[in-house]
Amino acid sequence: MVGTENLKRILDQICRDKGIDRALLIDAIEEAVRSAVRKKFGSRRDIEVQFNEELGEIEVFQYRTVVEEVFDEETEISLDEARMLDPEVELEDDLGEKLDNIADLGRIAAQSAKQVIIHRMRDAEREVIYDMFRDRQGTIVNGIVQRFERGKMIVNLGRTDAVLPREGQIPKRSFKQGDRIRAYLQEVRQDSRDAQLLLSRTCNEFLIKLFELEVPEIAEGIVKIMGCSREPGFRAKIAVSSIESDVDPVGACVGLKGSRVQNVVQELQGERIDIVPWSPDPAKYVYNALAPAEVSMVIVDEENKLLLVVVPDDQLSLAIGRQGQNVRLASKLMNWRIDVKSEQRYANLENPGYRSLIAIEGVDEGMADRFFAAGILSAAMLAEMEPGEIAAAGRIGEEQAETIKILAAEIPPVDMESEQQPEAIDRAEPGGDGQGPEPVAGEAETPGPAPEDVAAETAASPQEEDAPAEDQPATGNNDTEAG
Repeated sequence: MVGTENLKRILDQICRDKGIDRALLIDAIEEAVRSAVRKKFGSRRDIEVQFNEELGEIEVFQYRTVVEEVFDEETEISLDEARMLDPEVELEDDLGEKLDNIADLGRIAAQSAKQVIIHRMRDAEREVIYDMFRDRQGTIVNGIVQRFERGKMIVNLGRTDAVLPREGQIPKRSFKQGDRIRAYLQEVRQDSRDAQLLLSRTCNEFLIKLFELEVPEIAEGIVKIMGCSREPGFRAKIAVSSIESDVDPVGACVGLKGSRVQNVVQELQGERIDIVPWSPDPAKYVYNALAPAEVSMVIVDEENKLLLVVVPDDQLSLAIGRQGQNVRLASKLMNWRIDVKSEQRYANLENPGYRSLIAIEGVDEGMADRFFAAGILSAAMLAEMEPGEIAAAGRIGEEQAETIKILAAEIPPVDMESEQQPEAIDRAEPGGDGQGPEPVAGEAETPGPAPEDVAAETAASPQEEDAPAEDQPATGNNDTEAG
C-alpha cells in the first residue's frame, strides 16, 4: 500500500492553489506510482494503480495468470498459491493481488515517481494558464516586477509569471523589483517549454490600447485610431479620425488641458506623442503628419507610394526632425516613402544646370549645392576648372576633385534656355482654403541650420538609444503639447 494520511488534504490544497483539475492530478500520481512499482518489481508485471477516495490512499494491484506450472513469476502464479488467495479461482484466470509491501520503493523508483508527478503537474498547469489567458491576448495586463534574468523582466500576474523580453522594454526606462507595471499581452503560448506569456511595452498596440483606456470616444468607436508609429522611449505619432462631424478627434485624445494624453505619456515614462488628424488625401495627410512644420507643396506619386514634400528653407530642420525622427515617423505612420526638400533645393532641381551637376557620379545634392553657391552652374563649367578650385568649392580632396573634373567632361552640355522643366506627377497644395488643416498636437524641434534633405523610408532604422532629447517645442496657434 502506498498512501499517507495527509494525501487527500495535499491533493485538495494543490488543486486549489494551482487551479489544476483534481482528476488530472490523481491520474498523474497513479501513473507515477505505476512507473515506480515497475522499476522496483519488474517492467513486465501487469500493474493497476487506483486512488481510494474513502481511505485517501493509493492502492496497487498485481495481475497474474493462474497456471499449472510457473515459468515466469512476473506474469504467472501457480494454482495452489492462487487458491490460497481465492479458493474459487480456476486455471487461466487472471488473479489480482493487492501489494502491501511496496512502502519502500527505493531511491531510483521514488525519484522516477517524483519526476512523473512534476512533469504531469507542469503540463496541467500550462493548460490551466493557457485557458485562463488566451482570451486576454491583445489586452493590457497589470503585474509586479519579480526579478531580472539576463535582461529579461519576469512579471508576476497573480496566478503565474510572464516574461517581458529586452526588446519589449522601453530603452533607458528602469523598473525595480516590486514595482507595479502595465504591459501589452502580446502572445499566449500553449505548448511552450519556456515562457508561456510574452509581454511588450514597445509595440504600437500598447500605445493604441492605452488610448482606448483613457479616451471613452475611442472605446465607444466614435473616434478611431487610423495609424500609429513609435520609436519607443522617444517619440510617437498616432493618426485619428471621427465618425461624427461634431467630435474633434484630436481634442478628444488630448483631453481637457492635455489630461488624457498626459496620462498616456506618464505611463510611457515621458515618450512624446504627436496626435494628428487622419485624411484619405495623402497630400493633406502628410501635411498633418509633419506638423508643426509648414509644408509649401506636396507632389504625390500614387504608383510608387512616394511623396515629395517641399517646405520653406527655415522649416527644413523642423520637418525632418532630430536625426530624421519626425519624417521617419511620418513615413511609418502613412506607409509611404517621404522625400523632404527645401524650396531652394527644389528650385535647384528644376534647373537644368543643377541637374547636370548631380548627374556626375560621386556628386550628391549637398555637394551640388556647394558648387551652385560658388557660382558653378553646370557640369560643363566644372569640367573647365582646375582641380584645386573644384576641391575648394566642393570642400573635398584634390584627388576626388580631379576624378569629378574628368567625369564632368563626359556629361552632355545642356541648353539652359530651351531646357523644359519636368512636369510634376501630381501637385497637391495642402489646405485648399489657404489656411491649411488645423494644427496638430505634438512636440516639435526648434528650427536650426538647414541640414541635407532626407528621404525617409518606411523600413528606416529606429532611433538610437543614445539620441539626445528633443529640443523645446515650437509654438503656434492652437498647438497642443503632448509630453
